[in-house]
Amino acid sequence: MLLVGLTGNIASGKSTAARRLAELGATLVDADELARDAVRAGTPALAQIVERWGPEMLAPDGTLDRARLRARVFDHPAELEALNAIVHPEVGRLRDEALAAARAAGAEILVCDIPLLFERNLAGDFDVIVLVDAPRETRLARLTALRGLAEREAQAMIAAQMPAELKRARADVVLENGGTPEELQAQVDALWATLQERAAARAPAPARLTPAPAAP
Repeated sequence: MLLVGLTGNIASGKSTAARRLAELGATLVDADELARDAVRAGTPALAQIVERWGPEMLAPDGTLDRARLRARVFDHPAELEALNAIVHPEVGRLRDEALAAARAAGAEILVCDIPLLFERNLAGDFDVIVLVDAPRETRLARLTALRGLAEREAQAMIAAQMPAELKRARADVVLENGGTPEELQAQVDALWATLQERAAARAPAPARLTPAPAAP
């Protein structure tokens, strides 16, 4: 199984690339979905969040109030790191379970969509690292115009991540997403063809059949 780490800073278009890869046939593991599972109601991680930041981090239905927690931690690197220390071990456990299930099911190409792949030092876990990138100004505009965030909040979210320039230097493939959705899709489709070739090259050769001896 070819393991692909897909990453990109916020509003880069990483999720769009991930959806397209899934449409093309990749098995997709989404770290954001795993992170939601890690802090669902009744989990130890959610209890730790409430213990550290107080019961106001809970919505009326007992689930995590993500907007309130985001406002509390993203301007404060130490607080953000404390949150990561709570959530990421559980996300890692859930990812390992998903990888094992995909391998058992015979998946040929598994794509892990991980926003903090480099920040969490996970690059060595994958055969191929793919970065989706867009200019900072473009990402800021997407956060404010498309997601409705205040500019200050959007800037804080961008600043909380490793600069894209450092990630570009470490990625095996960079998908440029400063243009149209169609341009990104064309790049993803070309990437998929390359990944299929890599996966085929890794697959074991079929066992050679030994002819039965001729009857005397």
